[in-house]
Amino acid sequence: MNQHPQARPEPAAAPARAISTPTEARKLAEELMVVMSGLLGTIERETELVRAGNVREAIRLEEQKGELSRRYMIAVENLKNAQKYLTQVSPELLTTLRRHHDTFRAMLQINLTVLATARAVSEGIVRGVNAEIQRKNIPSTYTASGQRTAPGPRNITPLSVSRSL
Repeated sequence: MNQHPQARPEPAAAPARAISTPTEARKLAEELMVVMSGLLGTIERETELVRAGNVREAIRLEEQKGELSRRYMIAVENLKNAQKYLTQVSPELLTTLRRHHDTFRAMLQINLTVLATARAVSEGIVRGVNAEIQRKNIPSTYTASGQRTAPGPRNITPLSVSRSL
């Protein structure tokens, strides 16, 4: 069974906009702020759900998070293309965006840490269950000298795990 469905073709990225007025610069900055705020809200919700052990609910946020991430990448690319103009026309706007982005990165790091911890805990549980199953399935035998014998490959039972939630 294929765990990941067929990838849908991605819509074409919005073309980079040439910024030529302060109004366009402000609109670009506002778009980036809106996208970062939306993505930050989704990430915070995902972090709360994973911390609470509601992984199924957290997985439901994947599509929304993916769409916001795509919009974020487009907005950042547009901002990079307009950086020279923004530096000349509105340096305070660029400073505000950088501060907001620093907060965004810090929250993203917390989310990544929580997800890594959840993964490590899950792997630890699976490894523990596997070790217990193996311990129970392997016969406890000894050699003539009183040493424990190493189990043969036919005594090791594979563990099957369904990754679908």
